[in-house]
Amino acid sequence: MLRPMARLRVALVQLDAGADVERNVATAVALADEAVAAGARLVALPEYLQYRGTDEGFRASARPIPGPWTEPFADVAQRREAWLLVGSHAETSDDPARPYNTSVLIAPDGSIATTYRKIHLFDVAVDAGPVDRESARVRPGDRAVVTTVDGIGLGLTICYDLRFPELYRSLALAGAEVLAVPANFTERTGRDHWEVLLRARAIENGAYVIAPSQIGGPPGQPAFGRSMVIDPWGTVIAQAPDLVGIIHAEIDPERVAAVRRQIPVLANRRPGTSAAVSGVMS
Repeated sequence: MLRPMARLRVALVQLDAGADVERNVATAVALADEAVAAGARLVALPEYLQYRGTDEGFRASARPIPGPWTEPFADVAQRREAWLLVGSHAETSDDPARPYNTSVLIAPDGSIATTYRKIHLFDVAVDAGPVDRESARVRPGDRAVVTTVDGIGLGLTICYDLRFPELYRSLALAGAEVLAVPANFTERTGRDHWEVLLRARAIENGAYVIAPSQIGGPPGQPAFGRSMVIDPWGTVIAQAPDLVGIIHAEIDPERVAAVRRQIPVLANRRPGTSAAVSGVMS
């Protein structure tokens, strides 16, 4: 008889990062340490945690991985023997004008377990809302990433990736039971799309979604916040208020198995038919 898999206690840190990089990192490290002290085994932090401001400032904040923006988190992970998902920061590339936007998963021994470079870049022009071209300041990644945390499959994504369901399906098929979405989701789009999209990704893959987000931010383009944890049925089981802080939840791999048994969307797929689209448009 198989023993039930152990549950994973997670914490999400909601931040309001600005243009002071050292202050941003220090705040994030302190909150991550507090979250682990309160019992979290995995702490997830939001996108752009080291800097939010001008494109020039973002480029200037880029550092290698490992480097000065990951080392303080590695110290916490090793000292507390916990996992830390550093939601994203600017990672230097061979193009100084376009660093990567990179998530870093740090293991309990302080080593870097894996990294994920954001694939889909936020190039949008919303009426009465955000206008941005992330591709002007960020070099895209080209590799989806699934890893494990205490034996539980974790798929890594960042913010705008959320609008591309095929990425999440590929992560679930590769073994992800938890989908991480660290974000700096804009207030204008967030109030209508954030929760809807997060719940959809959870439901369609029978997976937990953990989504730590920024709040506040530079004038003219505030972030929505509302960091949340969603279970495989699509139920929001934890949500942050409109403040900097921490929320806690528990990941139960048996819940993933139960939902996927009842609604086996991964097993019922017919991928061969998806490529055979036919019709007439006029």
